[in-house]
Amino acid sequence: MRTLKLTIAYDGTHFAGWQRQPHARTVQQTLEETLQKITGRKVTLIGAGRTDTGVHADGQVAHLRVNHPMPPQKLLRSLNATLPEDVVVRSIRIAPAAFHAQYDAAAKRYRYTIWNKPTRPIANRDRMLHVSAALNLTAMRRAARLLKGRHDFRAFYTDGQSASDTKRTLHSLTISSKAGLIRITAEADGFLYHMVRRITGLLLDIGKGKHPPTILREILRGRGSAIAHTAPAKGLCLMQVRYRSTLA
Repeated sequence: MRTLKLTIAYDGTHFAGWQRQPHARTVQQTLEETLQKITGRKVTLIGAGRTDTGVHADGQVAHLRVNHPMPPQKLLRSLNATLPEDVVVRSIRIAPAAFHAQYDAAAKRYRYTIWNKPTRPIANRDRMLHVSAALNLTAMRRAARLLKGRHDFRAFYTDGQSASDTKRTLHSLTISSKAGLIRITAEADGFLYHMVRRITGLLLDIGKGKHPPTILREILRGRGSAIAHTAPAKGLCLMQVRYRSTLA
């Protein structure tokens, strides 16, 4: 029995998220069915985390345990020759027997992409949010600095999944801009349900002048409820899952 670690990319536009669901097309189901077709074994693929309907990934990680002799590189070629065009396996390697893609993850990095021009985008329009109004990036960056560190992110959590502890450590939150393309990149030891999308929604409202950056202090203290909306799923992408060096 071997433990295999897969790094996966997918366009989430036509998937109902990562996790297998009845009567819905999901990334987990697509990969499991393809693996079974190739290996002749029924397998369970465990992802580092769930992504919602419409959310993309460039560096999702998953593991499976399988008793099959096929070398990882041959399995990689067979998978990518069989999978649909909106999902690809970037790498497969043999991992330590006890490796667990979800429980061993040390940090995750997400990126939210915004097209900030008067006219809507054509290329990659399913992977970015169009915001036509001018944004105050200085104010957005000031607000982002206030979010870094360990906080109770309860205000950025949308009910829908259980979360007994809403404290997370946000290692970094950066906002880059080039030729109207804005990228909000967040890395943390873990994320709550809709956390990045709600952070993005508030940062956009701050960029539009609806709130001052300092409102973050009140929200983190549980004294404010200024998060008006959750940014759409299509702009969000899971970029990387990091592990301790012994498990990387």
